[in-house]
Amino acid sequence: MILHITSKAEWLEAQNRGEYVAPSLQSEGFIHCSTEKQVLHVANAFYRGRTDLVLLQLDEAKLTSALKWEPPAGPPASGISESDKFPHVFGVINLTAVTAAIDFPPDPVSATFPLPPQLH
Repeated sequence: MILHITSKAEWLEAQNRGEYVAPSLQSEGFIHCSTEKQVLHVANAFYRGRTDLVLLQLDEAKLTSALKWEPPAGPPASGISESDKFPHVFGVINLTAVTAAIDFPPDPVSATFPLPPQLH
């Protein structure tokens, strides 16, 4: 399973535009994604304090842009090793590859991100 963390506003913008483009596509040349096992480590390391997030669930077979499995793009988050391979999308994400957009709120008490029930 391939997941991408984004804001509800960016997801709405993508639906209006007809494709999803993350800021990292221009700055780094690809869109960061995670596996189900990686996504909580990434979210808790880089998105703490955010309450406006959704997880885009992607169907790899339907992506029209290239997908490559690569080491972390920067210092790995806690719980991730340098040898972990992350899915990176080298181009826009076509909306037909998005199989679900799942609300991704942090736990109100701990402020950490739990795995949404739809992914259990």
